[in-house]
Amino acid sequence: MRPPGFSNFLLLASSLLFAGLSAVPQSFSPSLRSWPGAACRLSRAESERRCRAPGQPPGSALCHGRGRCDCGVCICHVTEPGMFFGPLCECHEWVCETYDGSTCAGTCHCGRCKCDNSDGSGLVYGKFCECDDRECIDDETEEMCGGHGKCYCGNCYCKAGWHGDKCEFQCDITPWESKRRCTSPDGKICSNRGTCVCGECSCHDVDPTGDWGDIHGDTCECDERDCRAVYDRYSDDFCSGHGQCNCGRCDCKAGWHGKKCEHPQSCTLSAEESIRRCQGSSDLPCSGRGKCECGKCTCYPPEDHRVYGKTCECDDRRCEDLDGVVCGGHGTCSCGRCVCERGWFGKLCQHPRKCNMTEEQSKNLCESADGILCSGKGSCHCGKCICSAEEWYISGEFCDCDDRDCDKHDGLICTGNGICSCGNCECWDGWNGNACEIWLGAEYP
Repeated sequence: MRPPGFSNFLLLASSLLFAGLSAVPQSFSPSLRSWPGAACRLSRAESERRCRAPGQPPGSALCHGRGRCDCGVCICHVTEPGMFFGPLCECHEWVCETYDGSTCAGTCHCGRCKCDNSDGSGLVYGKFCECDDRECIDDETEEMCGGHGKCYCGNCYCKAGWHGDKCEFQCDITPWESKRRCTSPDGKICSNRGTCVCGECSCHDVDPTGDWGDIHGDTCECDERDCRAVYDRYSDDFCSGHGQCNCGRCDCKAGWHGKKCEHPQSCTLSAEESIRRCQGSSDLPCSGRGKCECGKCTCYPPEDHRVYGKTCECDDRRCEDLDGVVCGGHGTCSCGRCVCERGWFGKLCQHPRKCNMTEEQSKNLCESADGILCSGKGSCHCGKCICSAEEWYISGEFCDCDDRDCDKHDGLICTGNGICSCGNCECWDGWNGNACEIWLGAEYP
């Protein structure tokens, strides 16, 4: 005797089995193998064809290279942190690219973003679904950009005479008048540094911190970055500390004049004559090592007797190596040049004339990492490289450095206030900056 309801159970089971079989894709054929482990009924070529992406020639990757082909069916690899899926392992659930730090503003499906447009409006679009034109709809009129502009990627671009985030405001002046008011003296709209809104320029500040980026003026004509030209490195201030920089020009305090307000009016010399006297035979006033006032040089650093001369032409710091040793301990310094003792030579008297090693031993010490003697840019003497004098900028233990890579200021490498060491400036005491151009000393003359 069967338990009550047993017939109903058999009927339900039969229905479920039929439904399950009907859901199997037509491409799936359970008869490809007679039983588990049996030989595949498909030929190898046919099996691989079914596992290959449509249109791909024989020999190309099976299952997109993300799985193995088993009798015409792709068995996809499962790996962390996600998995491959799809009939041909063509989908990879984490392959959606990122935008603004997030992955797909919609739904990531098989490597592509599907945007949320359930209402059928199509207002959300873009490769990352990053554009949402619903942001352009005016809350009051419910029109796109208030009916006075066009929307692109969530931003309104207004017609002439209209402005606002959603083009909701109308100018009280004509477009021609608005353009006229925004035109800078050089004929450009807001000097190409801002946006004209109803006759007023909204200037772009290229640096939010305000450092060298304060763009201002009725037509954005002033850019304080232009003040770099009037920066005085000795006083570490604009306009030599004797004026105010406006639109890249110095407005000097009473008693001072000159491009950088560097010239006192009490001086009987003209600014040009003052600079001429401070230059001497150098291309720069005070040889780039001092401050010129009324035709006289004050050498920097103050109280450092190593820099001296009428135009600061002598700099005995140039006789020192990175460790501060003068002329290698084998000579004396005279106006920035080493006078070597007998038996020594070199820019810093660092090379002995007599050598106690064989030529082979010497060459082994001069070979650079690539096996070339002194990088092919110098000669070897007693185990040390002497770089070519014809190429003044070549330096380094193996002549492998280029001093032209060091930063310059006022046309001088390391501003003359440091030593170029393989592309980097090693500043002397009191100086700082990439080119040793900033004086940090506490005293000023």
